[in-house]
Amino acid sequence: MAAGARPARAGADGRRVRTAAAAMAAMAVESAEDGAARTLPSLGRLSRGLPFGRAYGRLGNSPSGRLILPAPLSQESGDPQRTALLLRKAWTLYSVTPLYRFCRGRLRDYARLLGAFIAAERQKGLAVEVGVELDIKVALSSLPELLGSEQDQPAVLVQLSSRSQASSKNSEDKILWSGCFCCVYGDDLSENMPEDFTCLPLFLANGAESYMSVVGNWFQKTFDCIFRRLAISPFSLTWMVAMWTGCKVDKATSAVELVFSVPRLPQPLDISYAIHPEDAKALWDTIQKTPGEITQEEVDVFMDCLYSHFHRHFKIHLSATKLVKVSTAIASAHCDGIVKVLHSQYLSGVLMLLTELAISQIQ
Repeated sequence: MAAGARPARAGADGRRVRTAAAAMAAMAVESAEDGAARTLPSLGRLSRGLPFGRAYGRLGNSPSGRLILPAPLSQESGDPQRTALLLRKAWTLYSVTPLYRFCRGRLRDYARLLGAFIAAERQKGLAVEVGVELDIKVALSSLPELLGSEQDQPAVLVQLSSRSQASSKNSEDKILWSGCFCCVYGDDLSENMPEDFTCLPLFLANGAESYMSVVGNWFQKTFDCIFRRLAISPFSLTWMVAMWTGCKVDKATSAVELVFSVPRLPQPLDISYAIHPEDAKALWDTIQKTPGEITQEEVDVFMDCLYSHFHRHFKIHLSATKLVKVSTAIASAHCDGIVKVLHSQYLSGVLMLLTELAISQIQ
C-alpha cells in the first residue's frame, strides 16, 4: 500500500454506505490530545495579562456537557454580500487577546497607519511579492452582520489590495490578503471586559503568511494584544462534525467526510471515511434527544456508531488513529486550524464554535 494513500474510503468497493442506527453498537472512544498552538513568526509578546475567568465552556466542558445551538442566520438580515466574503475560502485561525484602547470610529485612521507600517516593512524587503511593484492599499471596515448577541462587538474586516503599476487605471484592485476580527456569542468574556478593552478573540486570515506577520505585528504593537495560532483538537472536531451533520440544508450534495491520521508509521498515512449526508443525518436524528441542543453523550454515541460501522466493514479500529479533518455541506475544519465555511445560513454557528475555542486558548 503506497504511503499517503487513502486505503479505506467507505464505499470505495462500489457500495454506498447505508446504516441503521439501531444496528450500530456503541464503543468507547478516547479524545486525543489538543494540538499545540503556534505563535506568529517574529511577533513580540505584548499583553496586559487580563484575568480571563469563565464558569464553563460550550464544547462539552460545562457540568452538563450541553451546547445550545444558535438560530440560523436569516437570509434577510444584514447585507449578504458582506458576509459572503467569508464563504468558500480557507481561513487560518488565530486567537487574539483583547485590544487595548481600540476605537471603532478610527478605522480609517488605523488603515492609514497600517498602510504606512506596511510600506516601511516593504523597504526592509518584507511582505512583498518578489519582482512585482505593487501599490498596496489598506482598508478596515465594520461587519455588524457578524453578531451573535447584543454584547458581542461587531466584526472588523481588514483587507490588503493592490494594483500593479503595469495595470491599466480602469482595472480592479486585487485582494492580496484578508483578515477578520470577530466575536460570536462570546458573552462570558465580553460581559467582564474593562472599558478600555475590546473583545474580538477570534481572528481569521486568508492569504500569504508574510502579510499576516506584518499585519499581526502592527496590531500587537498598537493595541497591546497577542495573536496565537489556533489549533483544533480531535475532541473539538467531533463536536463540529456532529453539529454540522444535524443541520438542515435544502440540498446536501457533499458527503460527510472524516480524515484520520495513522500514528507511528515511518511515512504519513491517512484514512478517509465518507458517509452519504442523508445517512449521517438519519443516524444523528436517532441520537439527538432535544432539537437545538447537543450533549457530550450524544457526540460520543454518534462517533462510536461511525467507528463501529467502519470496523465492521474494514476491520480497522479508528479509535486508535487521530481525527485530523472533518468536512460537511456546512463547513470543513482541519486540526491545524484551517476552516472553510460553505453555507451562509450557518455562518454564525460555525463562528460560535471557533469563538469558544479562541476564548479557551486565551484563558
